[in-house]
Amino acid sequence: MSDTPEQLEVWCAGEEWCPITTTATLIGKKWHPVIIHRLLKSGPSGFNDLKTEVDGISSKVLSDSLEDLQEHGLVDRTVVNEQPFRVQYSLTDRGASLEPVITSMAEWGQQHLRPPEDDDIR
Repeated sequence: MSDTPEQLEVWCAGEEWCPITTTATLIGKKWHPVIIHRLLKSGPSGFNDLKTEVDGISSKVLSDSLEDLQEHGLVDRTVVNEQPFRVQYSLTDRGASLEPVITSMAEWGQQHLRPPEDDDIR
């Protein structure tokens, strides 16, 4: 196995914006950046821990999202022990390399988005 990770497929036809489109396709799904952020923050986590950390996600959507992130080489799934069956999810080197992107997204949101309104104020 090579030390260099396999290159990802580009999903558009050679225009200068293709890297942006490809990256957005990988992390642009609703829960993907949140899952990556939680794994960056908390480190390797079990499924139930991630479900708790990613408030509002269903088990099915979390499972599908983790599978998609795995297929694209951003997340690893490791069986921790057989009895009881338990798995742990962690970022690959490729997934961890998204840290500056995820951090920039969070900083931009903190700077430009209004906090949710408190129901008690209405």
